[in-house]
Amino acid sequence: MKYSLLLSFLLVLDVITDVASLAPALQFYKSEVRIRSQPTTKATTAYFQPFLRQLVASHPYRNSRIHGTADDDKENMESKTGGKNSAVSWFLPLTLPLWLVYISNQWSRSSIYYLVDFSNDAESFKAMNVDIGFSEAQYGLLASVAFTSLFAFASLGAGVAADRSNRKTLTIASALTWSVATLGTAVSQSYPQVVACRILMGLACAFSTPAAFTLIRDRAPPTRNALASSFYGTGVAVASALSSLSILLDNQLGWRNAYSVVGVYGIVALAVTAVLLEDDPKDSTSSQNATSTDATGDRLTENPTSSIWNDVKEVFSTRRVQLILIASLFRFSSGLMIGVWSGPYFRVAFADNQSEYAVAQAVISAVGASLSGLAGGATADWLVANASPDTKDPIGRRLWVVIAGSMLASPAWYFAMQPGQSFEGAMAWLAAEYVVAECWFGPTISTLQSTVGPKIGGIAQGTFTLTGATANIAPSVLGFLYSQTLEASDVSGAQLSSLLAPAVSTCYLISAVFFSFAARSPPPSSPAVEKSKPS
Repeated sequence: MKYSLLLSFLLVLDVITDVASLAPALQFYKSEVRIRSQPTTKATTAYFQPFLRQLVASHPYRNSRIHGTADDDKENMESKTGGKNSAVSWFLPLTLPLWLVYISNQWSRSSIYYLVDFSNDAESFKAMNVDIGFSEAQYGLLASVAFTSLFAFASLGAGVAADRSNRKTLTIASALTWSVATLGTAVSQSYPQVVACRILMGLACAFSTPAAFTLIRDRAPPTRNALASSFYGTGVAVASALSSLSILLDNQLGWRNAYSVVGVYGIVALAVTAVLLEDDPKDSTSSQNATSTDATGDRLTENPTSSIWNDVKEVFSTRRVQLILIASLFRFSSGLMIGVWSGPYFRVAFADNQSEYAVAQAVISAVGASLSGLAGGATADWLVANASPDTKDPIGRRLWVVIAGSMLASPAWYFAMQPGQSFEGAMAWLAAEYVVAECWFGPTISTLQSTVGPKIGGIAQGTFTLTGATANIAPSVLGFLYSQTLEASDVSGAQLSSLLAPAVSTCYLISAVFFSFAARSPPPSSPAVEKSKPS
């Protein structure tokens, strides 16, 4: 039964993406037939011939039946979409195993959000803050800064490793390390021990996404890149759902055993990935060696540190990349403040509905956020594929999805946090916020990777990850402000709501502004726009 469901999902996904991919071919066919059918003079034909040849040569469907045989058409379409079973070709041996590991990555880091309880009647068996003994401010540091202390430091190094090393090995090794750190948290007896495990977890998690997104860029068909990236990004939504369900594990097994379940899943996920994930293409060829030749053919040795620094400068040399990173800083800040503090808020505001909240949050994350991510990626690819031939920058159109999502998420989150409303009303607004907000990841990543090109894609992704790590300052500051306004004898969700609602909504709006600047910024002079070919 489960295999039938999986195959059905792949079939539906393939049909949707194939229909979307046919649109530019039909549009091109109609435009060329219309041009060729016009009565023209010999001079006019000669005038337009260079343009038509350039257009045909650059169009992804140039080998279709308009210019070739049915066999040419079939061969070209299969090469562009990954074969007859295109969704299977990029899903099973690539996106699925990376997705399973990414779920472990996000679940390990975010489960702590739902295993604390700052209410007056919290029990040590269910609340790690009571068992270990730490305050709201210490929780804010533990959930954010402790995790990012090495996570941020390692992000650029992880990007370099993704560009120059076996990315399958990086993925498996990092997953093993954070799973061990998760199991270590389960047996910790003091706050410093939890901090140490959290720091080790942050170091390991930094190496996951640069390797994954560059693999997707290299192995997924260009016409499916945003969709593949978006599907991988839904790992955040699924992990968020599992994290919220950790409340149920917590109630039944206690917080320590709940952490153990998370760690064991990580071990299982990396084992499955070791079997399913295809070998890294770069493993069979010499990586980017730090050697070159001069004019006489003699070998020259390049300083690795200088090379890395030059790559970093190249990433930041493009204005679009600069604006994407600034926008992402505020977008990450919104998401992290929600991730760190929404759980504690709803557990206090709706203390009698904790089980219902766990289920509602799981459904919202798994269904709403996942559908939002997939729809965002598919829409972004559609916008690029259906850009008019005279569009100078089709890749920038992907960011339209992100701009709309951020602008709609701001009021939805504000209404979800209003105190005094019913549990059902709060969950309805929370669901709306997830549906409109979580479309951003795939379009943003695919735009970033298309802008910088394959040579420095890993460093660019590491920089993007570093931006997310820097955004962890936001929930830490919020935790400090909350602890300052909190009266120990009067624990209330209204106090947290008065900080969380405007902070998140404002960051959403600021990110939309900078994403709009990025979408309108001039494209790079020699972009990698869809030049990378799937292997």
